[in-house]
Amino acid sequence: MQWETVIGLEIHAQLSTQSKIFSGSATTFGAAPNTQASLIDLAMPGTLPVLNQEAVRMACQFGLAINAEIAERNVFARKNYFYPDLPKGYQTSQMDHPIVGKGHLDITLEDGTVKRVGITRAHLEEDAGKSLHEDFHGMSGIDLNRAGTPLLEIVSEPDIRSAKEAVAYVKAIHALVRYLGICDGNMAEGSLRCDCNVSVRPKGQAEFGTRAEIKNVNSFRFIEKAINHEVQRQIELIEDGGKVVQETRLYDPNKDETRSMRSKEEANDYRYFPCPDLLPVVIERAFLDDLRTQLPELPDQKRERFESQYGLSAYDASVLSASREMADYFEQVQTICGDAKLAANWVMGELSSLLNKDGLEIEQSPVSAEHLGHMILRLKDGTINGKAAKTVFAALAEGEGSPDEIIKAKDLVQNTDSGAVEKLLDDVLAANAEQVEQYRASDEAKRGKMFGFFVGQAMKAAKGKANPAQVNELLKKKLEA
Repeated sequence: MQWETVIGLEIHAQLSTQSKIFSGSATTFGAAPNTQASLIDLAMPGTLPVLNQEAVRMACQFGLAINAEIAERNVFARKNYFYPDLPKGYQTSQMDHPIVGKGHLDITLEDGTVKRVGITRAHLEEDAGKSLHEDFHGMSGIDLNRAGTPLLEIVSEPDIRSAKEAVAYVKAIHALVRYLGICDGNMAEGSLRCDCNVSVRPKGQAEFGTRAEIKNVNSFRFIEKAINHEVQRQIELIEDGGKVVQETRLYDPNKDETRSMRSKEEANDYRYFPCPDLLPVVIERAFLDDLRTQLPELPDQKRERFESQYGLSAYDASVLSASREMADYFEQVQTICGDAKLAANWVMGELSSLLNKDGLEIEQSPVSAEHLGHMILRLKDGTINGKAAKTVFAALAEGEGSPDEIIKAKDLVQNTDSGAVEKLLDDVLAANAEQVEQYRASDEAKRGKMFGFFVGQAMKAAKGKANPAQVNELLKKKLEA
């Protein structure tokens, strides 16, 4: 039987506010346990929440960026359940009246096609604390630093049909919230987490299958692996005569498997009701109009501009616009060197390779955009050749100075004196007289292969400082003479 996968994603983006959503406590990551939890976060009697306006602004920014409906009147509700890291006994969230309604996001798939994924809603809520199970000898510790941290939960329609599509969608959301500056997107620190709702159905069937929810997956790679494993598990279960049950599952990356956490009824009875401590939030049209004028250039807009303005390929433009920091770095390099294609090649090639090797983000690059731009200028004006440029780049990464200082210190200026190059080539040909005779006696196909030998010998004799184009031109003339 042919099966179709149906996936819907719930992404929790931690908003980059300085304080929590209902209190003045800090949201800094990595603080000592329970040092950033105020009386409000601890739900002490008599305390009242005050809504963080910045969280509202960020949610509205996101709504505008996905062309969503933004509710003029939205309401906070209490989601009631008991868990040790939830001090109030309820989570303040939004249910029937979320701040952001239906919208959409276009994603680019591996084959270059564009797919539109519907977004059902995005609502504001507070995060819970964290249960710690290590080093407590059979007990659990509770850290409430995270309790009350503002989250934007982004719920997609079940429009996604494969693990790769899911990753493309999460990457698009990740890029968007970073472009907007509303979330740092640090998945390792839990700033962006994903719940994957996965089901399968026979191809052609309209009705959805029973779904399982994989909770809190925190990397692109794990999202793909978790979904693929869950799809295979469900198909094998059904084909063996079993039934998929609606439940919450956990992905274990060490064993590459999903495990059951708890069963889930068709609808959990969280006894939602409007929060009596918080008034409805009214969003004025003038507020949204002002926000719309402040929106930055978004990833798709930047990608299209890179193609039209700089003549980059769709692939290059897509890679360079994947993050706001990468795009800004590329444009700085391009502005200095005046050559978009060369700038793109160096940023996507040598620079990306260096960053990947050292596990660095673009904003941590040891080679500044200014230095890379000036190095490419020296390559363009003939001061150095391609081989020397790689030497300069490696020295820049080690902090050995500016491009001009490195070129001078390492004596990398290429020799473009045609008289000196001709004498060097004469010496090379004289030292390889036998190969010259073989070259001249060979057919065109064999000559092509042998020509590279002479170029290699010439560059070796010039200690890499000759202009390769000049060497090729003069060498061809001498061998054909």
